[in-house]
Amino acid sequence: MQKISPIQIEWRPEKNGHTPVYKQIVQFVCDKVAAGEWTVGTKLPSQRALAELFEVNRSTITTAIDELTSYGIVSGRHGAGTQISSNTWSLFLPKSNWNEYLKSGSFQENNVMIQAINRLEFEPSVIRIGTGEIDPRLFSQSMWSKTLQKVGSKLTSLGYLENLGLLELRQAIAKHLEDSGIRADPENILITSGSLQALQLIAVCLLQKGSTVFTEAPSYLKSLQMFQSAGMNLKGIPMDENGIEYWKLSSGETVDSSVLYTIPTNQNPTGTTMSENRRQELMKYCIDNQLPIIEDGAYQELSYNGVISKTLKSMDENGMVIYLGTASKTLAPGLRIGWVVASKPIVERLGDVKMQMDYGASSLSQWALTEFLNSGAYDEYLSDLKIELKNRRDNALKSLEKYFKDLASWNKPDGGFYIWLTFKNNIRIEQLFDAAIKEKILLNPGDIYDFKEDHSLRLSFAYVNSDEFNRAIRELSEIIKELN
Repeated sequence: MQKISPIQIEWRPEKNGHTPVYKQIVQFVCDKVAAGEWTVGTKLPSQRALAELFEVNRSTITTAIDELTSYGIVSGRHGAGTQISSNTWSLFLPKSNWNEYLKSGSFQENNVMIQAINRLEFEPSVIRIGTGEIDPRLFSQSMWSKTLQKVGSKLTSLGYLENLGLLELRQAIAKHLEDSGIRADPENILITSGSLQALQLIAVCLLQKGSTVFTEAPSYLKSLQMFQSAGMNLKGIPMDENGIEYWKLSSGETVDSSVLYTIPTNQNPTGTTMSENRRQELMKYCIDNQLPIIEDGAYQELSYNGVISKTLKSMDENGMVIYLGTASKTLAPGLRIGWVVASKPIVERLGDVKMQMDYGASSLSQWALTEFLNSGAYDEYLSDLKIELKNRRDNALKSLEKYFKDLASWNKPDGGFYIWLTFKNNIRIEQLFDAAIKEKILLNPGDIYDFKEDHSLRLSFAYVNSDEFNRAIRELSEIIKELN
């Protein structure tokens, strides 16, 4: 960790300006950190020395330092003075556009195909071979019944919870995250109404309009309009078999204009898992370029080879990674429980805004997940689920080999829900989508996740059983032959 001592300061605040002097000092420090001139670990002069340098009262310096500390940009250690402690996410806090977002109150519409998928997913006769959800027939009624009985016997009320969520749940999640190498205290965790809400919170109260959100291409994020609704730009970065090709990120971007969103483990929609070396290289690149990261760990626990991939958050020493988790992909989407792991100032800001949105996630759902985690029922259930999903994946691959060998190529995912299939010929995906619907087969075209036309499909083996998948793939192969 590089340290600069002593630092040189020639700037002076404008005493008669419209902006309060302490605010000018806060912005001056932020600018120095954002420009990379003051790196993490840089020691600031004493408050007395700063007061003399800026020709202001010491109380003004104290106010400025307190505000910088509340953002997590600086921290004080006994005997070590005040140091720069973060140079990524914390810089968003002084200039977030939450109030402006409240006034605008607008969302962009999903594209026509996504709207059709959302509507057709509720047709009971349709075979859904692209749906990113666990088969409801895998729902363990006995397990849920036992859990809810235990919860019911402990409940004394279902009132509002504190803004960060149920303390007992945050404690349980903190312990659970240790398996992924993440060390977090309960105050570093915010409970959200699913991880989708976490993304919305980040978009509206940390990022600025016009900023760039880098992501893998293709990416789950491309199927959403959330960031675009908040005025951000998405830019897709290609992947290879080891994950995102980070060296193709635009050079010269700063924390003022860009962040990286990534699903490094069992990525949605491709099923790709980023290699260990690529993770190390990506972290170094982001540290060197002050590029903050949103790590989506939705599929982190769904690996079938017995290897737990190292999270980017577990490598994070300076609070540059915001980690998102969820119970939707492993336990039940209807729980609507997700979580954010970040530095305390970030979590507190997101928590404050969340309370303005919905006044907290479901109390009952939070107590239920707490019981699942603490009782050990979740780990037992997850072990059985991975066995079932692995069997379905293996069957899906055999089915594709039988019916699609001459039509397409595909990957073999190590976990998660998805197989990314790309046709060898330039098939009109929209025409295939419509023809498949007539045969009661619902597809998820790759175009809704990509930044260009890709002649691909996101196939999911999680929602349908093996017989249903085989039947759908066989019929789909016949449809393709007729279209050709």
